[in-house]
Amino acid sequence: MISGMRTPKKSTNTLSFIIPAYNEEKSIEILTKEIVNVVKKITPNYEIIFVDDGSTDSTFETLKKLASKNSSVRVIRHRGNWGKSIALQNGFNLASGEIIFTLDADLQDDPQEIPNFLAKLNDGYDLVTGWKKTRHDPPSKVIPSRIINAIASNMTGVKIHDTNCGFKAYKKDVVKNLSLYGELYRYIPIFASKQNFRVTEIIINHRPRKFGKSKFDWTRGIKGILDLMTVFFLTGYAKRPSHFFGSLGLLSFFFGFVIGLYITYLRVTSGSIQYRYPLLFLGMLLMIIGVQLTTTGLIAEMIVNYNSKKKTKNTISQTL
Repeated sequence: MISGMRTPKKSTNTLSFIIPAYNEEKSIEILTKEIVNVVKKITPNYEIIFVDDGSTDSTFETLKKLASKNSSVRVIRHRGNWGKSIALQNGFNLASGEIIFTLDADLQDDPQEIPNFLAKLNDGYDLVTGWKKTRHDPPSKVIPSRIINAIASNMTGVKIHDTNCGFKAYKKDVVKNLSLYGELYRYIPIFASKQNFRVTEIIINHRPRKFGKSKFDWTRGIKGILDLMTVFFLTGYAKRPSHFFGSLGLLSFFFGFVIGLYITYLRVTSGSIQYRYPLLFLGMLLMIIGVQLTTTGLIAEMIVNYNSKKKTKNTISQTL
């Protein structure tokens, strides 16, 4: 997915900025200047990582010029459009900063908010996400986003107004524990919170789009809902899949068993179940499905138990 990328050397960068870009040729130079003007007042040790996600305009040529002028600018180029999750994940893999920012390349995220994110991280939080309380986007984008955010908040219990906001600040330990694909980038705060990282949000200034047009369409909304189901399972049952499949299995078996008892009662009291065969078959089917789901949960539990032995080091915060 990455063309010509070399393994990065260890660095002492304090801040890393990861910016996925797709056909943003007019925005990226302005955005770079805005970030530099803010960051140079904070630290000289920073890097700006642009991930060109298969742009078809002159985005990559502009990025090459920026990188030649500023040694702090690094560029990843994808072979085609792989999506924002892959762009962010590749950026995370390359980033060397102790604090990592993500923001969109369309100039709607205001770099003047960077000090506010840092102040919140200094309060002891591990991830701070932006909340576009006043949002300058068309209703066709805002309404589906708010619906998905509300569903996500209620399903997972993570009370964040805008999990999909691209403007976020992370401590390095958070991104080490992320593995993004599909549309899962929308739910990063949920993944972090379920791993017991401290997550919060701040209200940010959201600016109208200046160049180009939004990449959002209705298909992304559908994908977002489907991926929300994935998030619900991964965050709630990834470590205990038998609870998920077992609960469904026992429920199915219970209803099938009750139907079986009813059919048995009819057979004993009336001597005939002539018109009850469909109900009998339904009860048998529910019990068979119940056994299959429970068995699936037990097999999944064995797989998780085997793999978890290799991953426990990711749960350690400090060793004295």
